[in-house]
Amino acid sequence: MTAKLTFYTHPYSRARVARWMLEETGLPYEDVLLHFDTTMKSPDYLALNPMGKVPALRHGETVITENAAICLHLADLVPEKALLPAIGTPARGACYRWVLLAAGPLEGFITARRHGALAPAREAGYGNPADLMRTLEGAVAGKKYLVGGTFTVADLYLAAVLSYYIQVGELEASAVFEDYFTPHLQRPAAVRGNAIDDALVTAGAA
Repeated sequence: MTAKLTFYTHPYSRARVARWMLEETGLPYEDVLLHFDTTMKSPDYLALNPMGKVPALRHGETVITENAAICLHLADLVPEKALLPAIGTPARGACYRWVLLAAGPLEGFITARRHGALAPAREAGYGNPADLMRTLEGAVAGKKYLVGGTFTVADLYLAAVLSYYIQVGELEASAVFEDYFTPHLQRPAAVRGNAIDDALVTAGAA
């Protein structure tokens, strides 16, 4: 890979998930630290991401936003690491399923519930909350990996999201979830990524 990677981030944001993924790839990247309501809303950054949010990843001249899209794109850049199964395989489809379920229905449900405005199950992407939780628990119960026998971007994404929501009290602590995500959070890339972001907090970046 020759095109430069530039990562737009803030340590108190979803960008921690993308940071972990960047560290898993081992690819070199440049950090651009942005701040809420100031540099995230600057004309220069809005030209890259009109949403004015992080994370964003610039790969050469292409800008990728949304955590799930960034993580999936990064996985494709390092096929030798098998963070995504081979193109066209059922296992790859399964990875897409779990990454996008966490990024869409799960996050949508958590946000709606926090603000007291759950939509009717037939209209909401998250459907019935009990069905959503049963689906997630069934996906990880007794498993080390979501798809096949190796760590993939699906494990990274779901482990990051579940652990965060439990940490902040948005999901009830569950042995099923904790047994699944705890080993993944101990991966060297996860530890490195958190250390980088924690150092930014300590240095006053927040």
